[in-house]
Amino acid sequence: MLTEKVIALLREHGIQPTPQRIAVAQGVLGDGTHPSAQRVWERVRRRRPAVSRATVYNTLNLFAAKGLLKVQALSEGTVAFDPHVAPHHHFIDRETGAIFDVPWDAVQVSGQASLAAFEVQEYQVVMRGRKRRRA
Repeated sequence: MLTEKVIALLREHGIQPTPQRIAVAQGVLGDGTHPSAQRVWERVRRRRPAVSRATVYNTLNLFAAKGLLKVQALSEGTVAFDPHVAPHHHFIDRETGAIFDVPWDAVQVSGQASLAAFEVQEYQVVMRGRKRRRA
């Protein structure tokens, strides 16, 4: 992602663009994956070796608090940072671990009436299986 676009996006979300924050944004926003904090740190270190792990983790949490990312607990013990913040579901390939976005309208959920005892504020469906290979 181009630096000028990153700076504008950070400012749009009320985040002061620093070199470290720009590097973290470029490490998480540009490729459409759902990286862990560790993976983002590894990406950032290639460009800015002096950036600490704590800086990356704190910056990712700031981005999430400001609505630039969503924090997703898609697999046990792993938190992913999702740059796609609009409502959507996920499919996780059990063989590769790859996470794919599934459009919101592709999945219908029924039975909300049976949840009357709960105030549901958000939900998503996480599907696991194997992505079919094209023949």
